[in-house]
Amino acid sequence: MNAGQASRQAGCPADRDETGTRTLRRHADVVAAALDSRTFSSRVSRHLNIPNGMDGEQHARYRGLVERYMTPERVAPLEGRFRQIAARLIGSLPRDHRVDAVSGIGSLFAVRAQSAWLGWPAEAEAPLLEWMEQNRDAARSGRLELHAAVAESFDRIIRSLIEDGPGTGVRSPRGVTAELLAERVEGRPLAIEEVVSILRNWTAGDLGTIAACVGVVVERLAKDPELQCRWRHDRPDPDEMNREIDELLRIDDPFTASRRVTTRPVETGGQMVPSGERVHLGWAQANRDPEAFGDPDAFRPLENAARNLVYGIGPHVCPGRGLATLEIRVVVEELLAATASLEPYPGRAPVRARPQQGGFQSVPIRLRASSGPGA
Repeated sequence: MNAGQASRQAGCPADRDETGTRTLRRHADVVAAALDSRTFSSRVSRHLNIPNGMDGEQHARYRGLVERYMTPERVAPLEGRFRQIAARLIGSLPRDHRVDAVSGIGSLFAVRAQSAWLGWPAEAEAPLLEWMEQNRDAARSGRLELHAAVAESFDRIIRSLIEDGPGTGVRSPRGVTAELLAERVEGRPLAIEEVVSILRNWTAGDLGTIAACVGVVVERLAKDPELQCRWRHDRPDPDEMNREIDELLRIDDPFTASRRVTTRPVETGGQMVPSGERVHLGWAQANRDPEAFGDPDAFRPLENAARNLVYGIGPHVCPGRGLATLEIRVVVEELLAATASLEPYPGRAPVRARPQQGGFQSVPIRLRASSGPGA
């Protein structure tokens, strides 16, 4: 079994990885733990992590603040801007040559869409793309010191975008970032450390995940002409396409796991787990559990929607689901509209991301022009 297959294994009881951390893999066990935030606490880091690293009333207060920026009313008006970004990017890509769907499409679109949403200047693109590559390298290495260095690097980028002043040359924050800097919680302004933590949560998690999701969806379209043809010509309505994208991401989930720590002894995964034990909720394995889905590779969007855990479940379910789904759908729709076909690039197979990441490290594809000799 290779590393990619091992990372997608499902239906196994809880066991420990190479670091000694216990991972829950069965769908029922992961759901039960995610819904029981009193027993499976999210306070797993020494660093401020808003709101993911909080529990109870504190989590609810900050979660309410974060959710205000991701309501359907706030997200829907972004579609036109996202389409402009996607169309411009895809229009710049070469036809009939190799393009990497992850780094050449997903990463670039993710940074540009996120910057447009947050009100960040174009100058932020280069350091954010460099950081994404450093973050992937750190994840592949498994070295804690590299993770720490990458985290510090990201915080410096964020602070450079919000802590302007005389002689810094940094523009005053705009858009959502400016709104966030004016927020109050418990009757007081947010501290800079809190703003940085929220932006880190939104950006550090979303950039790599969106790029990976685009890679997964485009890889499937390139090797599945029937699905590609239906999406091109039948043009499913947004709700149907969102559901089908979610199903592709269930089959090959780029978001592999979340961390928890137990607050009391508890039986889970058929084993007794002591208090204070670190546990991973294995979303990717749970999303391929035959007990929940039968054949995990079968494409059944309607039947599997209720059990799909791509965006989590429980009090920590992803608040940015609507925003992320819109980004993925828009860039895929624009990619299909601007080409005659997407094909695997001859002689270049996709490369799986290494644990603890999901999806692909690279997806080489060829874009056929929508008109002219390449059509």
